[in-house]
Amino acid sequence: QVQLVESGGGLVQAGGSLRLSCAASGGAFSSYAMGWFRQAPGKEREFAATISRRGEYTYYADSVKGRFTISRDNAKNTVYLQMNSLKPEDTAVYYCAAAGGLLVARKKNEYDYWGQGTQVTVSS
Repeated sequence: QVQLVESGGGLVQAGGSLRLSCAASGGAFSSYAMGWFRQAPGKEREFAATISRRGEYTYYADSVKGRFTISRDNAKNTVYLQMNSLKPEDTAVYYCAAAGGLLVARKKNEYDYWGQGTQVTVSS
């Protein structure tokens, strides 16, 4: 059983930056592809970014490509999401998730474990 705890959310002005962290425990972190999803009020949870087990592959949703960067530190059992040039439409609860047995994962149903989420609010 893998436990995931996100941190780093908050309130930021448009154009600003935030760095989210997700600390994992209870499992072999380096054996999981990791991802970040987000859910805005009244909308479905959507894919934002994913990173392969050793970090050699990353994929992004078109809406965040060029602005967000996913990375991981397997020695610290932590995955990060650096968010730059934030826009009001990036406002959402951000969730990290772990997918076992896959190189990368871009669909919600490919993920086995989820964190509780961290709120990101971007003011205009």
